[in-house]
Amino acid sequence: MAELCGVRRHSGGVTRTNAVESTTSRWVRRGGRLLLGLFLAAAGTGHLTVLRREFHAQVPPWFPLDPDFVVVASGVVEITLGLALIATPRRVRPLVGWVVAAFFVAVFPGNISQYVTRTSAFGLNTDTARLVRLFFQPLLVVWALWSTGAWQWWREKAGRSVQGGVALGLAPGEEVDTEAGTRGSGQEGPG
Repeated sequence: MAELCGVRRHSGGVTRTNAVESTTSRWVRRGGRLLLGLFLAAAGTGHLTVLRREFHAQVPPWFPLDPDFVVVASGVVEITLGLALIATPRRVRPLVGWVVAAFFVAVFPGNISQYVTRTSAFGLNTDTARLVRLFFQPLLVVWALWSTGAWQWWREKAGRSVQGGVALGLAPGEEVDTEAGTRGSGQEGPG
């Protein structure tokens, strides 16, 4: 009942919610997480099989490890992360989201290298195509954070550490009644 009133209780306090969007949002978010997991698992499989040579194009020439080792290792990591996105219990999904986002950030220099060195692979055979590809990496980071609830988890965690209920948009001295889903001064009225 409290969630329908716009308040959700959790171990760290309360958070305002939008009851109308919560069910739809959960399904869309779940679909996004599963799709990203499948994408990562498929890409990782490609690293280990038919696309192995293509992925060499994304290993920067200055990187100190053997390109084939980097491709195989990143493929194993991608498969692992993909499976984690698909099968991880809800309570640890935000952590998985942050790890996946960090992975996307960590491999970004490979995408930059492919652009700078003008290396063609995956149909990216023009500078324009390789440049446009660079703009998709930040979207993958956002996708990982959003679909796992990592961004929301961080905002809620940061909100719990803020003094005086500022994160909930409450005025000083104002409280949220988790039973009724209403705001008040925290003082008992007549009655």
